[in-house]
Amino acid sequence: MIEIRGLTKKFTTAYDTFTALSDVNLSIEDGEIFGIIGMSGAGKSTLVRCINLLEKPDKGSIIINGCDLTALSEKKLRCQRRDISMIFQQFNLLMQKTCLKNVCFPMEIASVPREKAKARAMELLEIVGLPDKALAYPAQLSGGQKQRVAIARALASNPKVLMCDEATSALDPRTTRSILSLIADINKRLNITVIIITHEMAVIEAVCSRVAILDKSRVVECGKVEDIFANPKTEAARRLFYPDAQPETQKPSSGTLVRLVFEGGTSYEPLIASLAIDCGVKVNILGADTRNINGKAFGTMLLGLPDNPVDAAKVFAYIKQRPHIRIEEVRDNEHGA
Repeated sequence: MIEIRGLTKKFTTAYDTFTALSDVNLSIEDGEIFGIIGMSGAGKSTLVRCINLLEKPDKGSIIINGCDLTALSEKKLRCQRRDISMIFQQFNLLMQKTCLKNVCFPMEIASVPREKAKARAMELLEIVGLPDKALAYPAQLSGGQKQRVAIARALASNPKVLMCDEATSALDPRTTRSILSLIADINKRLNITVIIITHEMAVIEAVCSRVAILDKSRVVECGKVEDIFANPKTEAARRLFYPDAQPETQKPSSGTLVRLVFEGGTSYEPLIASLAIDCGVKVNILGADTRNINGKAFGTMLLGLPDNPVDAAKVFAYIKQRPHIRIEEVRDNEHGA
């Protein structure tokens, strides 16, 4: 388990002192894929550098499997860092070395015998799906292939923790999905704890079980991804999870405006079509911001109901019978807020 307790980090410039992290507290379970998300400047990169003590915090503790990294000597800290590997947005491969030698490099530093290192590197290139690129150079690879080699290299030290700092930000959506699928497979196959630092909600949706939201140097919300999707409690979470929400939607000139809140029911059932068939009532979809996470629906939808109060009552009754969907009337004073 990784425990972050009361972590605070400040940077002093010639003009001011800037607080990058303020009293951050997190617990990350062994073997989980944990997401850390926030807008630019929220403190994500500083946090990831503090976790492996590349940045020394001003206050607080980083405890990994009972060992407080902040209390270790430099020599002992170097040993502990072998359990933590990182991959980055820009891959950081050695351009003058082949893929095989890039993966061998950490083992060379650790004085692993050459033949043993080579055999292990080939195993890792097999795991990431690039055994045929062993003798290729990074310049001959696509972005996704470079990141796969970087992942293989990160696994060379047999780490317990893999930290991914914006690791898919430089990749196109299709390649991003393949890299995230690979990370999820490695997590299951090797039981490695994965920490993903990102500003992209699609990354969190795809692979993370829990997520912490950073905003202005603080953790403002933390929990299961699906729970926060269902009920974000902070404005920072709502901005990140539902950036396309349209609170300024105009209320219809007549009828009732309602909001449906999807809280984890199946995303494969055509609700609006079923409503029309079962109740004989047609509604107007005025806006929607929903997500499909592992076949479960989360998010909100704004509907304009008919003028007829009997038809409107049918809609309320029908929706209230459906599990994991909440319906609420949107009052006049909620518009433009």
